[in-house]
Amino acid sequence: MTSTPSMTDKIALIDQWCSAARILPVITIEREADILPLADALAAGGLKVLEITLRSALGLSAIRLLREQRPELIVGAGTVLDAAMLEQAEAAGAQFIVSPGSTAELLDAALQSSLPLLPGVASASEIMLGYARGYRRFKLFPAEVCGGVAALKALGGPFGNIRFCPTGGVSARNASDYLA
Repeated sequence: MTSTPSMTDKIALIDQWCSAARILPVITIEREADILPLADALAAGGLKVLEITLRSALGLSAIRLLREQRPELIVGAGTVLDAAMLEQAEAAGAQFIVSPGSTAELLDAALQSSLPLLPGVASASEIMLGYARGYRRFKLFPAEVCGGVAALKALGGPFGNIRFCPTGGVSARNASDYLA
């Protein structure tokens, strides 16, 4: 039996992957034939950390296929809404989990999982819910609706030791603002 990594270890993994890939593509697979060519094109462009959403019926099978056929990629599961989906993503071979929001059930389940979770937040209260459990890395979602770069700066004040991965409304038009 393997032990569950500590929160410190999970945060270190998230930091390692995020520093290697400043852009995290959020991918919803609609056609099975697209999985490998899309991943290959992204990898050729230097994007080797991928979030495959579970918004389509092909999400879990895409994670399985990429883990088997493209082991050099870091593949996570996105749009994970509850503990059952977390378990399914872990069984499919996901290396990390991303959720659009935070519930006590999901935050607690991820503490027991070997996978790091990047929980979604849209408010200081949601950050505090995760912070109380040891989470220090969050997904700001939907970033633009929540206030964009200004919200990131404002939340950084009281929460100086946390970091965000903003998604939702980040585009070619405003990506440089977020990256700065």
